[in-house]
Amino acid sequence: MAKDVIIEIGLEELPARFIDDAEKQFLEKAANTLTELRIPYDSITSFSTPRRLAVQIQGVAAFQTTIEEEAKGPAESIAKDADGNWTKAAIGFTKGQGKTPEDIYLKEIKGINYIFIKKHIEGKPTMELLPVFKEIIEGIQFGKNMRWSTETLRYARPIRWLVALFGNEVIPFEIAHVQTGNKTFGHRFLGKEIILDNPLQYQSALLESYVIVDSKERERLILEGIHQLEEKEGFTIPVDPKLLNEVKNLVEYPTVFLGSFEEEYLVLPSEVLITSMKEHQRYFPVISKTGELLPHFIGVRNGDKEWIDTVIRGNEKVLRARLADAKFFYEEDQEQSIDFYLEKLNRVVFQVKLGTISEKVERVVHITKQLTSLLELDETVKKHAARAAEISKFDLMTNMVNEFTELQGVIGEKYANSFGEDPVVAKAINEHYLPRQANGALPESIVGAIVSIADKIDTIVGCISVGLKPTGSQDPYGLRRQATGILRILSARKWNISLEKIIEITQSLYQTLSIEQAEADEVTRELHEFFQLRATFLLKELAVEQDVIQAVVSKEIGMFDYTEEKAKLLSVKRNDEAFKSVQEALVRLLNLANKIDKMFVDPNIFETDSERALFEQYENSITAYDEANANKDAQQALSVLSGLSGPIHAFFDNNMVMADNIEVRDNRLALINRIAALIYDFADLSLIEWKQHF
Repeated sequence: MAKDVIIEIGLEELPARFIDDAEKQFLEKAANTLTELRIPYDSITSFSTPRRLAVQIQGVAAFQTTIEEEAKGPAESIAKDADGNWTKAAIGFTKGQGKTPEDIYLKEIKGINYIFIKKHIEGKPTMELLPVFKEIIEGIQFGKNMRWSTETLRYARPIRWLVALFGNEVIPFEIAHVQTGNKTFGHRFLGKEIILDNPLQYQSALLESYVIVDSKERERLILEGIHQLEEKEGFTIPVDPKLLNEVKNLVEYPTVFLGSFEEEYLVLPSEVLITSMKEHQRYFPVISKTGELLPHFIGVRNGDKEWIDTVIRGNEKVLRARLADAKFFYEEDQEQSIDFYLEKLNRVVFQVKLGTISEKVERVVHITKQLTSLLELDETVKKHAARAAEISKFDLMTNMVNEFTELQGVIGEKYANSFGEDPVVAKAINEHYLPRQANGALPESIVGAIVSIADKIDTIVGCISVGLKPTGSQDPYGLRRQATGILRILSARKWNISLEKIIEITQSLYQTLSIEQAEADEVTRELHEFFQLRATFLLKELAVEQDVIQAVVSKEIGMFDYTEEKAKLLSVKRNDEAFKSVQEALVRLLNLANKIDKMFVDPNIFETDSERALFEQYENSITAYDEANANKDAQQALSVLSGLSGPIHAFFDNNMVMADNIEVRDNRLALINRIAALIYDFADLSLIEWKQHF
């Protein structure tokens, strides 16, 4: 007879950011384990709150499924000796399966007889198997674990109780000296101890004790409360999905409320007010129908509406204190100047091996000027970029950024505007931190994009030069994110400047500094490998195959927007039957390249018309290929190379490359090298696993 199961892990309050993933793991591990154990069930549902993770399984069979299984043994030639008797191999096989040689039968597979036996595996009672949930629970991974007391188990938070029921029977197991039972607990303040007699009571029993275990239901109730306030008050509440998800995992019984603060605080930058509300207090800001920030906030209480006015006043008091501090810091900051803050940068270390923030800023200014010159920008842009780089970090020394670190750059832009800087420069101060996440927004202005690259490449080259390359999951300086940001900006901007050139001007700067660093060649190699991995990550997001990625980035990453176009084109061509003849010709030529280091070709040594035809086609192709490259037209560049395929096939059909005459042989190899260099400039096609071959 089928029964229902409830498994609940009761914990100290979990960090909100861990809950969704832990719930998903619990559900998947439970479902997979039941399948592996051949335990049929009708449905499985997961639940979570800050204090619990649970799975409820309905219609669980009383017994594991019984199966008939066929086991294959050695070939008959091995299983029998010359006299037709069973060998030790056959006897050992049957013994290992719990059978005897009398159970053996033969089956032919691809013309060879093998011995087989059939096993009848009787299903065990489900109750005997369900203690496996101990392993499932211990196997849940969290972003950060801890030990408590003398326990050896590492878990996000201490386990306080365990519920494990099969029908009305307790499934016996123990974790960290906590024994399973049928006792759970309601809301920490409003609820009570609950004895479960039936797994299907779980949701309703906890609801009566002020716990909504369905996180989606809590989210729905929060949104419903927000919309009701919008309709009642006539304002708008922008709902940040990330904040909503966090808040729903901070409460077990949500009640939405409206709070207020004094209008005098609206003089603060809106980013400061919103950060105070969202990041520090987990409140939703309120705006008017015209988009102006209003002196209100939306909070979510973990409890019912009892004494809600007292709760509101307490939250208002906390926010008011934060805003009062922010207003004080804001007014204090305004009394100083940008030069005052820049001078303070001289006393703050960026990284012990790389000097102060002020020294970093000097490097960023130098790189910025180099970039604007290479890009041949007009004098106004050059001037704005240099100034933006020069003051890019001044806001780090302000009281406001010291209090609201997440507002670095944002405060810089606000203060730069109030101190009379050009708006273009002010905007770049904020934008040079972009993208703040791997897939975050990119700088909108050209000045912001240039300073962003200069700042990021200085950090990357500097850190790798002094041995601070990321390892495993450790990347304290965010180099991976910054490298991804550089590539994304280059792709979006489509500048005619290669990544390698940007690295070169930065390394050249570092060679002039009195900083102890690794050999330049070694640093260059590590930088190439490092950026290769980031380029690979971005190209994979475009659904480009690994072999194609290697073909376009193995030698250099180049102008990344063009590299992306090459990769997408070759990704299509690798499966294109019509391209087969072209790739065969080009790859065959690449496979013979570099047999010698000669590149000079003497047409007077040619012996055949096919040699001359290939050389002429190559010379005629150079200008067209260079023009396609200059226009970043990957389709046209590959088309030009494709035009060489016919003459290449004819060349190989009519000439012995490794001729006995050394002069003729070296001339042919030099011709191959010249053409190979042109192909390699596009991509190393020999690294691609051409699917037309399979």
